[in-house]
Parts: sequence; structure tokens; C-alpha cells
Amino acid sequence: MEAELLDTGVPEREALRSLADLRLVNGWLGGGRGLLRVVRSMLAGVPAPRLLDVGCGSADLPHLIVKRSAVPVLAVGVDIKLLHLRQARRGLERVCADVRQLPFLPESFDVVTASLFLHHFDSSEIAGVLRALFGLARRALVVSDLQRASVPYLFGRAFFPLLFRTPVSVSDGLLSIRRGFTAGELAAAFRDAGIQGVRISRSFPYRLIAVAERRPSERGA
Repeated sequence: MEAELLDTGVPEREALRSLADLRLVNGWLGGGRGLLRVVRSMLAGVPAPRLLDVGCGSADLPHLIVKRSAVPVLAVGVDIKLLHLRQARRGLERVCADVRQLPFLPESFDVVTASLFLHHFDSSEIAGVLRALFGLARRALVVSDLQRASVPYLFGRAFFPLLFRTPVSVSDGLLSIRRGFTAGELAAAFRDAGIQGVRISRSFPYRLIAVAERRPSERGA
């Protein structure tokens, strides 16, 4: 599987620029709005809600959720790279860990989120990742990832070099689009993980949001 440059390792200066580009994507280009809307609805009415964001990078999305929530949220961001976590703003707990060995008990969090994360894995690993993340969620697992299509790829070819601060982001952005999902592929991945009743919607621009919600009878005490 072809790996993204930010995953394999680049000079620190380029990594920091690429993380800034990701914040641009999630903020100015609207990537985080759909996720925020869904997560807020999942946390509504939950006393002392707990949120886990896996593959958080510099944690701009969990920070946004905490900032926009009507009640205080205990948010934890997980990333495999300590450099990424060091860029996160205050207001959330940070844990450096591999998704394959997360140090949390089952159903430790009300909602678990993974944004622009799933496409980093080989197809043979995705079901296991989803199964592990769903096991940590008391209420719901929410996955946001890229919808694979020709329009965003052509847009990226034309405009990423103008928008982004580093060639790392240009290369990784185009690869991410190629490694995105169709709605059917994402639904199949959840079925392979044994997770039923997943709702998949489309969110601007060319994002897919999958919500795997536990039935009340399945939730722990």
C-alpha cells in the first residue's frame, strides 16, 4: 500500500506545515462541520459526556467540538505521532498510541470519532480498526472520510499547489482522495466488522459520514 508522506516521516518543519494545511481543510473548506453537527447530536442530553478522537493530528476537530458544545466535554485525542499532539491547543487530554493497542477499557467514551483516518489503512485492516473503535463507544462511533470521486481529485490537481504550504500536503491530499471510499465500500467495511445499522450520509465537500449507534439495550451501565 502506498503510504502518505506525513505517515512515513518528513522533516519537522514540513510536518508542521502539513498539519496547518489539514487545519485549513477542516476549517475553511468545511471538512469539520458535518462531523461537528453529528457529534453534537450524539452528545446531547448526556451528563458529563466523554469524547475520543482517534488519529487526531493536531486535534483541531475535538477542540472545535469542545468549544461548540453546550456542556463541558471531556475530550481525549489520540495520535501515533507525539509531534502532532504537541501542536494541540489546551482543553483536551492527549494520548500517544497506536490504534491497534489503545489503552482504554470497553465503552470508556460516549462517542468515538475518526476523521480522515480510516483511509490510511489497508483494506484488510479496516474491519478490525472499526471493530476496536466501536468497542470503545458507549453511544456511537462516528467516522468521517473522503468520498472518492473524480471532481475533488481534479480540483486538487489544480488548486492544492496554490492552497497548501508544502508539497507534502499536495502529495498526501491527492493520495488521500484516491484512497477514499464510496458509500457502498464504507458500508461494506462496517458489515465486515460485524457492526449493523450504520447510517451513511454525504457532507460537503465530498465527505462521507458514517454513524454506528448502539441501541439503548446494548449500552453498558
